[in-house]
Amino acid sequence: MKLVRYRFGDEIATGVLQDGTIRGLRGTFFEDPVPSGAEVDLDHVRLLAPVIPSKVVAIARNYPAHAAEMGNEVPEVPMLFFKPATSVIGPGDPIPIPDGPSRVDPEAELAVVIGRLCRRVSEEDALKYVLGYTCANDVTARDWQQSDGQWARAKGSDGFCPLGPWIETELDPSDLEVTSRVNGEPRQSGRTSSLEFPPARLIAHIARTITLLPGDVVLTGTPPGVAPMRPGDRVEIEIEGIGVLANTVASAGG
Repeated sequence: MKLVRYRFGDEIATGVLQDGTIRGLRGTFFEDPVPSGAEVDLDHVRLLAPVIPSKVVAIARNYPAHAAEMGNEVPEVPMLFFKPATSVIGPGDPIPIPDGPSRVDPEAELAVVIGRLCRRVSEEDALKYVLGYTCANDVTARDWQQSDGQWARAKGSDGFCPLGPWIETELDPSDLEVTSRVNGEPRQSGRTSSLEFPPARLIAHIARTITLLPGDVVLTGTPPGVAPMRPGDRVEIEIEGIGVLANTVASAGG
């Protein structure tokens, strides 16, 4: 089942996408949603980020091949960092490149959307707390990542977390192809079976000390092949079983 958040005219709504038609829901994805009776064609709406999380918890160096291409070792335990809610944008929204960094990279990632309050759960039970999965782009300003000593600005700037196009609720995350393209040119490629720490282990690790709320997002890491993007580029993140998240790149001034 594909869950969407969308704008139709002046209204922002949620719904279920099936065969090109969105069937509206009342309420949220997390609190007993019921059909509203509204129906609208997908071509007549603007898709938005499927959730606005209280926090995005991201994982660094989780694909060994990506860690190696960046000259890093895989950590012994998951390496966490945060992206603020203000970094989240939706499919089709421009990714703003701020003044300052000379290199900004897209990073294709499988995103896990938490469905209910998650605290101190076991790895065996962790996926029971998942609503579904979507595509993410962990946009990264490499200059700032190297110079700042921490990654808040490099990975948390406005627009640095595109999500979408929808949440797929019926998906096995254990072995999915994750790819990125810039202007149609293949860049990254990997499979989630190569993750050092798979989604269930990540959720259990995070939830030992950090409560995950409904709508929170866990980014699982990026495969090898990272390369820069520039204003005017079109970036596509594709994940097997979900679809394609596409955004254009713009300067922060427009």
